[in-house]
Amino acid sequence: MPPPQPEPYDPTGIEHHTIPSFTFASGTTLHDLRVAYRQYNTSSTAGTVLIPTCFAGKINTTLTFQSTTSSALSKYHVVVVAMLSNGESSSPSNKCMFPAPGELHYEDLIHAQYGMLTDALGVKQLEAVIGFSMGGQQAYHWAVMYPDFVKRIVGICTSARTSGHNYAFLEGPIAAMTSSIDYVAWKQIKAKLAEGAEVGDHLKEVKPKKGLAAWARTYAAWLTSAQWFREREWEKMGCKDVEEWMDLREAGYAEWDADDLVTKARMWQMGDVGSTKKGVVSQLRHAPGDDQALEDTLKSIKAKVLLMPCRTDQYFPPDDSEDEMKHLKDGKLEVIESSWGHTAGGGANPADVAFMDAKLAEHMQR
Repeated sequence: MPPPQPEPYDPTGIEHHTIPSFTFASGTTLHDLRVAYRQYNTSSTAGTVLIPTCFAGKINTTLTFQSTTSSALSKYHVVVVAMLSNGESSSPSNKCMFPAPGELHYEDLIHAQYGMLTDALGVKQLEAVIGFSMGGQQAYHWAVMYPDFVKRIVGICTSARTSGHNYAFLEGPIAAMTSSIDYVAWKQIKAKLAEGAEVGDHLKEVKPKKGLAAWARTYAAWLTSAQWFREREWEKMGCKDVEEWMDLREAGYAEWDADDLVTKARMWQMGDVGSTKKGVVSQLRHAPGDDQALEDTLKSIKAKVLLMPCRTDQYFPPDDSEDEMKHLKDGKLEVIESSWGHTAGGGANPADVAFMDAKLAEHMQR
């Protein structure tokens, strides 16, 4: 039997909103910035819920909690929005002069999403912003940047500020990608093409395949947990051994644009709602961060907050959520007890999805 392969991506239902002129936190202004989104249950009168994509998420691979009539969000108008740099919204792969890695910030994502919701869809208020991983960091930024627009937020396997440990973990796949010889060649070819130089038709098709494979393998062991590997959970995915599971990770990243990934990862490293509240643009290198500013920001959040970390998540551990809970006015913590680590929050394991759905349904009644 051949090893499992990722399902081909189906872009059904995706719409785009164009912002004529958009200025990023870095100071760059671009024309015709596009925000990709998909709507579900548009006839609903119960209100709108926004779900931003996660790091490696596309619109149609994002968990919507709408699969049955009894699901937590089945009665709501749900909008799934692609973060900038995910390849569906404006990104390095499809927009000239897009901010370079280290120049894109969460604030840019939220301002663009707000423009889409208000201008394209006429949304006046959100019942909730629900996000997994980087989507959860976007949810936190929504609560801080538009406090009267959002009633609730849900952060799944996420944090209000990217930890030093999380920052360091991300340096691994970034270094694996940017140090690969085919990534270096790919960047040089792109630069020559941008200058109008001739490079030959065969070189125009060069892609950093080794860099993308190195990214996938460097990232792989962080996704789940040691317990997950001990219990051979890869077998539930149709893989006969760890190597076959690693091959599946490679196949999953093979179609991504390398700079889209690196730009998102750099933004993730800089995530800090404390800086956002102070009006300071966060920078790379992960200075310790202003703990008092973070605490004050968390205390200022008006939205009802539900945090759902996974017990075995290696880069957004429950400890981070427990610390944040100390400062939230209206927060609740529900830990996902699972061996699936970070992937538990993305919908990888049906039992974890059922747990999250039940807790989310309770939160939407608050």
